[in-house]
Order: sequence, then structure tokens, then C-alpha cells
Amino acid sequence: MSYQSIFRPCLFAGQTLIVTGGGSGIGRCTAHELASLGATVALVGRKADKLEAVRAEIAEDGGQAHTYTCDIRDEAVVADTIRTILSEHDNVTGLLNNAGGQYPSPLASINQKGWETVVRTNLTGGFLMARELYNQHLSKTGGAIVNIVADMWGGMPGMGHSGAARAGMVNFTQTAAVEWGCSGVRVNAVAPGWIASSGMDTYPEQMQQWIRGLRDAVPFKRIGTESEVSAAICFLLSPGSAFINGDTLRIDGGASQGTAVWPLPKAKNNEPFNGFHRATTPKVLQD
Repeated sequence: MSYQSIFRPCLFAGQTLIVTGGGSGIGRCTAHELASLGATVALVGRKADKLEAVRAEIAEDGGQAHTYTCDIRDEAVVADTIRTILSEHDNVTGLLNNAGGQYPSPLASINQKGWETVVRTNLTGGFLMARELYNQHLSKTGGAIVNIVADMWGGMPGMGHSGAARAGMVNFTQTAAVEWGCSGVRVNAVAPGWIASSGMDTYPEQMQQWIRGLRDAVPFKRIGTESEVSAAICFLLSPGSAFINGDTLRIDGGASQGTAVWPLPKAKNNEPFNGFHRATTPKVLQD
């Protein structure tokens, strides 16, 4: 089987697109879809073995990908990584800033090191990747950047460090869209809600029941798929979004729009889209 994208074949043929955090989850899924649409994918992440596994999957499916080990929180390493990618590939047209991470904790229990680590991962790293690609290349050629944020509207209780960083990334997205638009660079963000991704299995056991109940707060009464996020990312990287700039697209089934005051009845007429032929259901959601 191959990726069942909704987009036309060869949409990204002849282009190289950079995906950070491409070794798992949404990054892995999007890398597969981009490759299936003809792109050469530059997979960037800290763990070489995970990147290599995804590269091998893409190659087995007939696509092209290359791996680059990089800690996006290290300014010098990021600059060198971008320089290497540009020296090895022609026509680098875009970046998916997907790499991130956090851990559950109430604000009162987060120490400075934990706070700064999460902010560096979810905000500073994305800024460094975008800035370096812009300064070294996109400022001359134009292109597109998509930043992954999160559903943090109304606060992010239990993960305040991540919520603050993601909110900062939304503002960075808006600022970069204005400052870099004159160079033909579009900068947008995608805010996934509750998505059935491998990251769900990284949280402690005491959170598993809470995770299983998340679907009840979504009007569709289901969790989203990685493919539904990837499709939005591919659109924002494509020519079809040529006049979209500085926006943040929520992919949460409407969960961020509601309140506890309005009851959610039983849902119908909504089937998930899952074009990723290698997708697996997180263990925490397996019945």
C-alpha cells in the first residue's frame, strides 16, 4: 500500500521539504505524505535511529528522505544543519516545525530547569530553525513555514510550560508572517487538538483514563487522526495557500469552541480520514 493523500500526485515534485521531529507521530505521518507527493524530505531530529526507521519506511514505499541529527535547541548546531541540508539539496521550499515535547505538571511544581527546557524545545528551537532557513535561503527564494502549536486557548492546565511556549509560537508565526512576507515567505501554524498519535503512549499510567475520555469533549465524539493534521500541513505548504499568511488553523473537531454549559449529544455523520497506510492506534486507545 501507499499513502492515500487527498492531494494530486507530484504536488511537491522537485522540492525538498524539512520536517523536524520526523521520527514519530505527526512528523512521521507528514513526512510520508510529503514524500508520497514527490517531495524529498529532510528528516531532522535528535534520535538517529528513529529518523533512520522513517527514512527506510519512505524508501520502501518508493519515496526519498534523508536524515539529519540535530538538537534544535542548539543555535550553532541548527545553523550547521541548515547549511548542510542546503548544500546537499536543491530547491528547498519549506519547513515543518514539528519537533516538541512536554511533561504533565501543575505550575506550582515546575522548576526553572523544567520550564526552560520545555520553552526551548517548543518555542526557541522552532524559532532557530525558521530563522536560519530564512536567513540562509528562503529570504532569497521565498517559501513556506508551518509551525505546530497546540490547543492552548483558555490556558493549558497541567502543562503550563508548554502552553506558554505554544502561545509564543503563535505570536512568532504572526510576526514572521509580517516581517518575512515581503520575501515571499508565508508563515502559518497548525494547532492539533487531541490526535491519536504515538505521543499519547508517553504519558504516565495515571493519565490513561483521562486520555481515553478526551473524545467525550469533542462535538464529533472522537479523537483526530495524524492524517487529518498532515493534510492541513500539506495544504499550507502548497501553492493553494498562497494568500494565507500569519494564520493558525485549529484541528480539534471543534473542541476548543465549546464550554461545559452546552451538552454534547451523541454524534453522527462524521467519519475520520486516515490516509496513512502505516498508522497505528496508540496503545492507550486500544480497547
